[in-house]
Amino acid sequence: MSEPEKAWERRADAVLGIAASLLLLCLMVLTFADVVARYLFNRPIRGGFEITEMLLLVLIFAGLPLVSHADEHVTMDFIDRLLPPRALGAMVRFVHGIVAGLFAFLSWQVFLKAERISRYGDTTDVLLIAIGPFVYFMAAMVLLTALVHLFKVFAPGERRASQATT
Repeated sequence: MSEPEKAWERRADAVLGIAASLLLLCLMVLTFADVVARYLFNRPIRGGFEITEMLLLVLIFAGLPLVSHADEHVTMDFIDRLLPPRALGAMVRFVHGIVAGLFAFLSWQVFLKAERISRYGDTTDVLLIAIGPFVYFMAAMVLLTALVHLFKVFAPGERRASQATT
């Protein structure tokens, strides 16, 4: 991989890593403040649980394309040891293709669910936060993950995950 390609990947990873860190910081501060308010003042933060749920949703689904890009999924490499390098490369591309197709299908299904939720106007119970935009975000992140795997079909790059397990 050329140096400019690695540079944009490093920048994207840094930006997304900082965003994930900020989300985690917000979750920690919110949880701490909620516990202190609940046990010291008997006044929990109104809607704290709902905000935590939404932040966790964003954190988990925003991390999905990052994990796929970095090849940091849980893997089993018992077949890898039996295949010659050329066949192994073909198998990796084939698996990325299957995963891309599955994630594209999941994205489509989540998008349909997001449309239904938005049409119904579903909101959280306490703060009345619209749920639809969060489900659209989920669909977008699942689609982005599918595109990452599709990219890896044609430009698989390094196999970082299996290198760590050997």
